[in-house]
Amino acid sequence: MTNSFPRLFSEIRLGPVTARNRIVSSGHDTVMAVDGKVTDQLVAYQEARARGGVGLIVAQVAGIHQSAKYTGSVLMADDDSCIPGLSRLADAVHRHGALLFQQLFHDGREMMDSGEGMLPVALSASAVPNERFHIMPRAMTADQVREMIGCYANAAARMRTAGHDGVEVVASHGYLPAQFLNQRTNRRDDEYGGSLTNRMRFLREVLAAVRHAVGAGLAVGLRMSIGEEAEDGMTQEEGLEVLAAMRGEGLFDYVSVVAGTSATIAGSDHIVPPMTMVSGYTVPLARRVKDAVDVPVMVAGRINQPQDAERYLSAGDVDAVVMTRALICDPEMPAKANQGAVDDIRACIGCNQSCIGHFHLGYPISCIQHPETGRELTYGVRMRATRSRRIVVVGGGPGGMKAAAVAAERGHQVTLLEAAAQLGGQVLLAQQLPGRAEFGGAVSNLRREMERAGVEIRLRTPGSVDLIQSLQPDAVVLATGATPRRASLEVLGEPVVLDAWEVLRGAEVARGRVVVADWRCDWIGLGVAILMAERGNSVTLAVSGYHAGQRIQQYVRDEMIKHALRRDVEIIPLVRPYGADTDTVYLQHVLTGEPVIVEAVSALVMSQGHESVNDLEQGLRSTGTAVHMVGDCLAPRTVEEAVFEGLKVGTAL
Repeated sequence: MTNSFPRLFSEIRLGPVTARNRIVSSGHDTVMAVDGKVTDQLVAYQEARARGGVGLIVAQVAGIHQSAKYTGSVLMADDDSCIPGLSRLADAVHRHGALLFQQLFHDGREMMDSGEGMLPVALSASAVPNERFHIMPRAMTADQVREMIGCYANAAARMRTAGHDGVEVVASHGYLPAQFLNQRTNRRDDEYGGSLTNRMRFLREVLAAVRHAVGAGLAVGLRMSIGEEAEDGMTQEEGLEVLAAMRGEGLFDYVSVVAGTSATIAGSDHIVPPMTMVSGYTVPLARRVKDAVDVPVMVAGRINQPQDAERYLSAGDVDAVVMTRALICDPEMPAKANQGAVDDIRACIGCNQSCIGHFHLGYPISCIQHPETGRELTYGVRMRATRSRRIVVVGGGPGGMKAAAVAAERGHQVTLLEAAAQLGGQVLLAQQLPGRAEFGGAVSNLRREMERAGVEIRLRTPGSVDLIQSLQPDAVVLATGATPRRASLEVLGEPVVLDAWEVLRGAEVARGRVVVADWRCDWIGLGVAILMAERGNSVTLAVSGYHAGQRIQQYVRDEMIKHALRRDVEIIPLVRPYGADTDTVYLQHVLTGEPVIVEAVSALVMSQGHESVNDLEQGLRSTGTAVHMVGDCLAPRTVEEAVFEGLKVGTAL
């Protein structure tokens, strides 16, 4: 078979080591470390990606000093007790032919929490606060600076002992080395501040110490933001100047290119860019870095398909591609691409809900499409059923499709009934919102899983007790979804009142001001507000929470709010809908109870959550049929819960 991706699956030399291909899983916090140590869960997670064919795994950041504990779940490498766990991790990755590097990390002022519920004492080059976490750091003394350089070296030596193939110094995203490099955050007047040469001294000495500590056999990499995309952040030119100044010094074997900074709200959106940012948007930055250095360059920036990766590599823009979320979504992506099974790849849609979204909530990362991720110890191996049974799934949304696919993979005879002409449920509506078209990929991916597993799919077939009984099932999975909830509303006259689904299905809305009343504060109300604004309406988004998009992941929310504001959407927080008449919407403040009135309104769009559709449950149970329920018919929530429950039920049948 001819390899469709010859460049992607060619070897790459990174200093003294060689990766089998150019696919990289970059360092990302999994929230799977406990007490700073490697766990069985973390080993299983990374082993799944090594088994799936990735060339290089760069393990999540390891704190080099106690002051680097930016969360309570961070992996630590500040003493020798880390070595046994890291050795287990290296052995697991090496078993499957992948390389393992370790990120060496100090966050400086970019502290999320202290792990004990109190504000931490953060260290930095200077006492300059950040915007995002509202941290005022303490300027490091010269002795502390030199101590920290030694800590980087000691941590690197531990990686050598643990059997890693390389280390990567994190100087990206406004973390401690970048705080020294940036003249706006480094106001020192000693040998580590002032001129560019002095501001570079900390990073230079860290890299030199790390290089000496690991010896000749390990690679040393450098991760840099080329443009922090912040008012007081380093510019692209400044980042390139730093790299050019170190060219030829032999301090690092490769550069991993990213954009953005943790220090600001807008800059942090580039850490894990959402689906509104185009695939490979950082590739031009990598091209500029290649012109500035004489070592291999890899880049991260929403590269989620092997076709795109091959194109960037073949053009000579990069030497390796970071495909971290693609591997979270489908650990077997490299093997599938190498075998030519491109249609079987489960593509990341950039929703950010279960990966970085879980991290920000303090939970182990996963994927809404592939909840097996992060749960490899429980769901990593699909066990065949001891006896093949006849299973009927009612509802072709994400939960039903996942339950059907998993049950069929386990050897059951599965029939899925879907009343509509298309599979997908509410995803078909979600993909119509501005910037959310890629969300529809979840349907394509789940449909392919069902097809591969041999599920019989019957479209335009509403489920009924009689029909289901005629199929003589051993068990039934109900995944019948939900419908829009209509909150109580005092109405006078004949106001135009619609729900979000009606708008997405093409309901006509007169020109003029539209009020969108958003109860869940998620992407639906905010997305509909943007959609109506794009259609030419003046829009007021009235949310019941503290701010629009409160319940969705920060980077997704930031991008959506940015688009809403650019479309002049007015946002009123902390209000609930109370009533409406022909041209006025009456809101009530949720704290004071006082009225908030919006006049000259042509329509009110209600985005008030959903109500379960579970009419079949009692009828089926009364026949003695074994009934399992997943997703919104059990309780209205999101795609994540529906797919995970589909996995659980499909595994249990």
